[in-house]
Formats: sequence, C-alpha cells, structure tokens
Amino acid sequence: MNLFNIIDEIEKVDPEIHERLNPRRAAIKNITSFGSKVAVAAMPFALGTLFKKAYGQASSSVVEVLNFALTLEHLEAAFYNAGAAKTGLIPAGDTSYLNLIKRDENAHVNFLTTVITSLNGTPVGPATYDFTGGNNKGNGPFPDVLSNYATFLAVAQVLEDTGVRAYKGQAPNLIGNKDILTPALSIHAVEARHASAIRKLRHDLGHDANIKPYIVSTATLGNDTGVAAANNNYKGEENVTQGGVNLVSALKASVGVATASFDEPLTKDEVVALVIGSFIVTN
Repeated sequence: MNLFNIIDEIEKVDPEIHERLNPRRAAIKNITSFGSKVAVAAMPFALGTLFKKAYGQASSSVVEVLNFALTLEHLEAAFYNAGAAKTGLIPAGDTSYLNLIKRDENAHVNFLTTVITSLNGTPVGPATYDFTGGNNKGNGPFPDVLSNYATFLAVAQVLEDTGVRAYKGQAPNLIGNKDILTPALSIHAVEARHASAIRKLRHDLGHDANIKPYIVSTATLGNDTGVAAANNNYKGEENVTQGGVNLVSALKASVGVATASFDEPLTKDEVVALVIGSFIVTN
C-alpha cells in the first residue's frame, strides 16, 4: 500500500523529488520491463539505489516517511503470518489464496527494509498488535479473529479494501511521471486482487451470501461487509457523483450500480486513524 504514500509524503518534505528522480526515470522503466518474478526480486535493491543516488545522504525526514510506510506493512504481514501460524484456522482448500497474500505482504516489508537500510537509515521493527481491532490488548470488536475463520476473513477484507482505497488516494500525486506511476499502479492492481480474493472466499464459504468481489453501497452507508465496526473504513463509498455527474439521475442507475462502478479514495491521515489507531497497541 505504501509506494504511493512514499512518493506523496517525500514530496511534502522535498517538493523537488520528481526533479531529483527525473534523470533516473530510465532505471524505473527498465525495472518494469523484466518478468514479474525478476522485478519483485530487483525492486528493493534498484529503488534503494535510486533514492540513494537522488538524495545522497538521506535526510531524517525522508527516512521517517519510509519508516511510516514500513510500520503499515509490518501490520499487514503480521496479520497474515499470525493467521497462517494458527493450526486449523485456515482450511486446506483456502491456503493457496492466503499464502499468496501473506507472501506479498512480507515482500513489501523486505522491500522497505532494504530501501531504508540503503539510505543509511534504521528500519523500524514490528510492533505489538491487537488484531481484535481495539488497540487495547484483545478487547476489540473482533475477539475471535484468530480462532474463527469467518472473523479472520472479515478483518482481512477490511484491511485489503482499506489498502486499495489508500492507493487510489495517492494516485494524483504521481500523474506526470509515468515511469513511477506505472509500477505503482501495478502494485495497486495486486492489492485490488487481494481484496477481491478475500471477498470471493467469504461468499463461497457462505460467510456473507450478499458480498460481491467489489464494494456495493447503499445511499446512506458505504460498508457492504456486514461488519458494523468497519463503517468508518468505508465512509464515502456511498458517493454516486463522479466528475460532477450524478450517475443515479444521469444514467437512471441504481445506487448499487453507481457506487460499484467507482471506488473512493482515502487520505493518508484517514488510513493512519483507521489502521494504526485500531490494530497497533500503543499503551
């Protein structure tokens, strides 16, 4: 979820980031021309080198931004690692889905750790997590998240849907530099597939017969997960106006069709409040 956030946040402390990276655009373009497996393996080293050349001795503010991104990735990786480690939680037939997602999230952690280290920074380590969502050591709205597979998938869906919206929220900051936007959108597509896969599992297993592979909202509520505690994660998804056009009236479409056709963004501050405020123990 963090490549968009990285560029966006570095731009706040260094408005000239695009000019710094511009002479090295070819390096990023070359990365995207490799096969996917090679590209994933090369990303940490290549982008770490890219930032190091762009900045020389990295400022503390840039490293701070990257460490914030790493904090989020530690959370996601830890969630799937914890689920995989619980004997009997994930049915054998579903391990192919969950193992792929777990692999991707751990790869994100390795990527950011390598980039921060290459910039002579100190990567943050994993935190203490409350996967019940309460930030209070187990008393949150999902008390059986690691013992009830239905709850585990519901929380996974909320995390993945939130991640996809976070990517979308940062996309405008990369328009104008296609060589950075292209690989970032590639990662965004993978995150969207994660969300769709989790939604499919919930539907096929009968955990939520009404769930779709995409978000479908009502006129007053953006949350279609069946989990009331996640309402704030879906705030704004009930929007039916795009580019100044009300899709319900202009196309005579239902609210469900209008909202399912477009996904709404989340800002970085909103993601921080929703994710870190719920799942990372701070006291």
